Amino acid sequence: MEETLVKPIIAEELLQSLKAKTEEEKQVIVHCCFPASPSLGNLIRIWNTTYLIDNHSDHRSKLVHAENISLFPYWTPVPFMKDFWFTLIFTGLPKDCKSFDFQEVIPEEGGFYVKSIKRNSSDIYRIKISE
Repeated sequence: MEETLVKPIIAEELLQSLKAKTEEEKQVIVHCCFPASPSLGNLIRIWNTTYLIDNHSDHRSKLVHAENISLFPYWTPVPFMKDFWFTLIFTGLPKDCKSFDFQEVIPEEGGFYVKSIKRNSSDIYRIKISE
């Protein structure tokens, strides 16, 4: 017996709705390098009030996950004289975003800030940060 596969027909309105939801679910991955430092006892952390801020609108992509770094109020020790890498995942940027700032918005000095990161098609970035 031979089976015939029938392609389902999906209403155009549903396809458009799903397309919009797919756009909403896009994420931005930022691999961050905290450069090697000669100081002993260096600690690092990230606040959940870290954003990707579109340079041409008021959009802020929110931090949704941090890998290999502690979230405030906890600290992660940084190895002596070795670059320290961690990864942050943010909600998606607007489709028409061309560049954005990486900014840790915190109530004290020393928040991370990288200005005018040029947008790419993969939405995966490698940045170098410092205090």
